[in-house]
Amino acid sequence: MEDVKDIIAKNLVELRIRAKLTQIQLANMLNYSDKAVSKWERGDAVPDLRVLIKLSEIYGVTVDDIVKSKDITLKVHPKKLITGKRGFVVAMSSVLVWFVATIIFIVLFSFPVTQKYAYLVFVCATLPTSIILMVFSCIWGNRITTALTSSLVVWMAIMTSHIVVMTFTDFTTIHLLYIVGAVFELLIILWFTYRWFATKKAKILKDAADKKLAEKAASNIDKENEASAED
Repeated sequence: MEDVKDIIAKNLVELRIRAKLTQIQLANMLNYSDKAVSKWERGDAVPDLRVLIKLSEIYGVTVDDIVKSKDITLKVHPKKLITGKRGFVVAMSSVLVWFVATIIFIVLFSFPVTQKYAYLVFVCATLPTSIILMVFSCIWGNRITTALTSSLVVWMAIMTSHIVVMTFTDFTTIHLLYIVGAVFELLIILWFTYRWFATKKAKILKDAADKKLAEKAASNIDKENEASAED
């Protein structure tokens, strides 16, 4: 029993540290006191089945990982968020694109030959901006932000192509590009919808497996408690 307590306590400490949570923050998420969390992490008590399941959901691991694993930190995948410094990086990267675009605009506007086309610099700047947003969304965002920024890239590419082509040519059927864009948009919706259903199905299977493992672990703990009481 002592070994199980020690493993659980060690894993809970490492998981919380890896997730960058304090004992108070974790306690609030579980609707428990920070004293209870402290007891679990010291090995003075073992969380019940409901708490183990909740902890596995918070940290993105299985109950079996918490109860048995000896190297739990390698399995933790903290949630990705675009906040704080990351949001600043995204904003500054986007601003840099428009700063460069402004410089190019000033240069082009200074020459009579290119003056009337200088505005196209800002039109074209929308595409790299949307690409930057999509890249950072893939790194730090979630499925919704990635889907939205992917759509943004498609439509900015089409809009930019439309304006540039209409400015320099008499190509009248350029509007057909929007049909292509609609097809790509449909593919994006279908892909992310499939990913959502696949993730949901995987979570249901994971929860079912976790429940069985947690029940088995709780049963083993109860048996060991009974054996200890008899001794």
